[in-house]
Amino acid sequence: MSGAPTSLTESSTARAGVVRILDISPHGFWVDLGNEKLYAAYVDFPWFANATLAQLEDVQRPSPDHLYWPALDVDLSVASLRDPAAFPLVANPTGPQR
Repeated sequence: MSGAPTSLTESSTARAGVVRILDISPHGFWVDLGNEKLYAAYVDFPWFANATLAQLEDVQRPSPDHLYWPALDVDLSVASLRDPAAFPLVANPTGPQR
């Protein structure tokens, strides 16, 4: 197993609305959801790589499986933080194929 762990489970219960940023490094940051802590690596979530501390900490949890950073206009499912490989980044630089 290589790389940083993506989840640390705790005994407390999760609730919508409870979310905070715990630690920020040059490679990513930890998100505390109350019942678990998830790591967001910038390589997997590049939208956060150049974000300010204030932008990262301005995170909302409208539902148990939804996180939103309004200053960055980034919506993520908690599932994508748990398993980034299941949600690969795909972009088509030339636009849609017709």
